[in-house]
Amino acid sequence: MQATNEAWLLEVKGATPGRKITLAADGEFLIGRAPGSSLTIQDQACGWRHCLIEKDGGRYWLQDFKTPGGTFLNGQHVLHSVLTNGDQLSIGASRFIYCEDEAGGEQTKPAGEALLKACTVQTLVRSMAVASDPQVARLLEAQVIALIGELLHCDGGFLLMGVRVPDLQAQLRERSEWRREGEALCEALERMDQEGAVLTPGGRWQILPLYVRGGLAGALGLRMKAEAGTEGWSEIALMTALALENAREVESLETQNALLVERLGPDSGMIGRSAPMERVFRVIERVAPQDVTVLVLGETGTGKELAARALHAASQRRQAPFVAINCAALPDHLVESELFGHERGAFTGASSQKKGKLEMASGGTILLDEIGELPLGVQAKLLRVLQQREFERVGGTRTLPLDIRLVAATNRDLQEETKHGRFREDLFHRLNVVTVRLPALRERVRDIPELALHFLALSAERFGRKGLRISEAAVQCLSRYHWPGNVRELENAMERAAVLCESGEVRPEDLPEIIMDMGGAAGIAGAYQKNVGEAKREAIVRAWGQAGGDYKGAAKLLGIHPNSLLRLVRNLGMRELLG
Repeated sequence: MQATNEAWLLEVKGATPGRKITLAADGEFLIGRAPGSSLTIQDQACGWRHCLIEKDGGRYWLQDFKTPGGTFLNGQHVLHSVLTNGDQLSIGASRFIYCEDEAGGEQTKPAGEALLKACTVQTLVRSMAVASDPQVARLLEAQVIALIGELLHCDGGFLLMGVRVPDLQAQLRERSEWRREGEALCEALERMDQEGAVLTPGGRWQILPLYVRGGLAGALGLRMKAEAGTEGWSEIALMTALALENAREVESLETQNALLVERLGPDSGMIGRSAPMERVFRVIERVAPQDVTVLVLGETGTGKELAARALHAASQRRQAPFVAINCAALPDHLVESELFGHERGAFTGASSQKKGKLEMASGGTILLDEIGELPLGVQAKLLRVLQQREFERVGGTRTLPLDIRLVAATNRDLQEETKHGRFREDLFHRLNVVTVRLPALRERVRDIPELALHFLALSAERFGRKGLRISEAAVQCLSRYHWPGNVRELENAMERAAVLCESGEVRPEDLPEIIMDMGGAAGIAGAYQKNVGEAKREAIVRAWGQAGGDYKGAAKLLGIHPNSLLRLVRNLGMRELLG
């Protein structure tokens, strides 16, 4: 085996396409996200210490550190392999070609020159990949092969697309122009699947596999001239594969957009066909693929976390973590530690290092729910994170990079909060890049029957009561109610109905009393409904007087929870009466 004199990686896709990265003649060449790496790749699919290239016995060897994202060589997942000139190295979204000069031999033609020429092939390949007319696809294929013939020493060929060798063979057998050599080419395709790039007997044909994201995407066959060598063919194969990958990504994004509203249906919990919800779906559809900060506004119980999860699921970060934090539930003295983490000994009780929620969400999406509850001091630190995309753990001195998408949610008017000094104005403007407003349930009455059926089905399955229905009278009752607790209150109401319903059909009397009283159906809402309301008012006024105006004491006398009493007072319009 010929010893290697000089070797390098040529970056063809990544942070700096066209960059030449020289490998160390001795010692280790570490690739990873770690700052001290020989080649640093800021991609969550790349491990902290991802892989190593080192010289041994005159050859360069590649060793993967068993990373979750994996290291791919010529489309195949590898753990340890020798590198040969023209090998295609893939790490996450980055692509490289391994290039080398042999000691004592003539220096190979710079791979970059062939790559720059081959770039003109990509537009044609992308067009061919998305062409719906077979005749147009064949015409584009002929232009691709003709152009490659000008770059390399070949006088014909074919470009097949497919993920299975039998399908590629079937396409080839349909080509009348290659019928005489058809079986030899089909056999070469079989070998290609096992060995990678192959030559047919006699060296007349080069068969090159095209890999996309580690899987077979097609094959490029080139009929070589007598004087032809192998120089440049690996670069052409890689550029062709990249063109296919780009075409597939565009097609995938278009499909995702077309199906987004459907995907934001029952599976995500976001249900609705009303005009307000259609507007929400359209905003999410447009915003989700863009890596911008989003502020979700809406009353308590409208589904702000579901909207944040839908944004994450339709984004480029969907494979990374989604972390939700309820800022209102964090004790003031632990807010910084929960968000940013802490170092050992940072404060009493910090017996070990702890990663914060922001760090845990690295590469993905973090939801800061009820962000208006954050203390002003923490707001200042969060602003720095959003501006600099870096942070420090509590008690730490090391600045750490952070790659997250932030979604903030609140039921407060943050603009009004800034006027009263309760929320930083600069943070508000940083968060308010794109706003998604979720309508209250009373603004989307059309969706109530569908939501009620959905929640009833979920509760019925959980309690072993499948097949429960909702009567028309109950639906009317639900539709007339004001829903101060929004979708969350409706979900709780249907859970209660699933438990208490004595027949196979939910009736108004199976609903919470407040809903039945305030949203009473037409058949119930006559004099009886009016008398029930008057009786409740009288009972509340009497208990209120006996308790001396103490609502907790009044609730105890009535035998109900204080929160239930407050809700009754509000719904019965008694606030002014009770003072």
